[in-house]
Amino acid sequence: MFALVDVNSFYASCETVFRPDLRGKPVVVLSNNDGCVVARSQEAKALGIKMGVPWFKVRAEAEKKHCIAFSSNYAYYADMSHRVMTLLAQLTPRVEVYSIDEAFCDLTGLPLTTLEPLGKQLRETVRRCTHLTVGVGIAPTKTLAKLANHAAKTGRKTGGVVDLSATARQRRLMAHVPVSEVWGVGHRIARHLSMMGITTALQLADLPPAIARRRFSVVLERTVRELNGIACLSLEEFATPKEQIVCSRSFGEKTTDLDSVSQAICAHAERAAEKLRGERQYCRHVSVSVATSPFTVGETGYSNQATTRLTTPTQDSRDIIRAARQALARIFRPGHRYHRCGVMLGEFTCSGMTQYGLFDDTPPRPHSERLMQLLDSLNQRGRTIWFGGQGMPERPEIWKMQRKWLSPAYTTRLQDIPVVKA
Repeated sequence: MFALVDVNSFYASCETVFRPDLRGKPVVVLSNNDGCVVARSQEAKALGIKMGVPWFKVRAEAEKKHCIAFSSNYAYYADMSHRVMTLLAQLTPRVEVYSIDEAFCDLTGLPLTTLEPLGKQLRETVRRCTHLTVGVGIAPTKTLAKLANHAAKTGRKTGGVVDLSATARQRRLMAHVPVSEVWGVGHRIARHLSMMGITTALQLADLPPAIARRRFSVVLERTVRELNGIACLSLEEFATPKEQIVCSRSFGEKTTDLDSVSQAICAHAERAAEKLRGERQYCRHVSVSVATSPFTVGETGYSNQATTRLTTPTQDSRDIIRAARQALARIFRPGHRYHRCGVMLGEFTCSGMTQYGLFDDTPPRPHSERLMQLLDSLNQRGRTIWFGGQGMPERPEIWKMQRKWLSPAYTTRLQDIPVVKA
């Protein structure tokens, strides 16, 4: 048995935890550079604000209806997510953190009569300790748990918890769920299924698995079996190793200056190297991409990518920054107003598998691992050490994000902790 626990409108809900005056009001959270809407409270959804819509297109109308916008506060959201996941780990035997706002909990072996009360306990504990509201879907497979969670969050009489341990309840719910809402069924597959007369989750569940595999893929066959209560997806307590690491971001304002783009590339390369060390991996490929805005009228668009392949796998920020700057030099073209750049690391190897060659022209640096460990430990307390290629603090960095409506880091920065006066 699985329980899928998902925080309702996570980013938007986080913004109201320390702002009780905003509860019940329309709230949206914007993407990097305050570009598009990436999270909406239920009240904002009721106003018709769509997910992914550019904020400048709907801002005037939304503000007339007293909608409040916030810039993305990633450090705050990550900390609130950690608090929720810690609570779930304390109350259930095993937990798979599926995303920043949802997790699968293993309830195997628990008596069926205790499942719904446990779901209500999870919901109440999270609400009491974090002031966030979660939906809980319980079922014998992950796919059914996803459907149960969707029903828990959208049904008015569910109380936020839906238990699908009984087959009859599973089929009753699936009869009312569009096939496009099934986990793993995308728009293209849903369109093909519709042409076959399959429009609900129940009709998909009744499709013979052999036909699903022959007409589509083994993935859809697995989905059909999961809808019939046969667990094909197990709980994954440990995340699988990443195959790529990407750090990319739009500029706060467009720039034609090579120094500004180079500073951004250095910052992205340093952050990517830090993530690489967190994965305990080494990389051989360092790719850099640059692009102008595709929406700028009257300007010639330009985008390009270049890769530097390292002779020796590395996790040293200095090697990765140097390789990134070499790649940037090959694709930077003067005269363009650049809107975005990024760094991607690839071809990973584990540290224990790294093989150095006798004639490597870039032998491993002495004390590299110790230096990087020291760098990471210092920067965990705040970004106190940086590389010169990122520019000096007193120089304005036009490539940095615009976050005009950033809320305080209530739980991660000492000066932002709310002060209560009696």
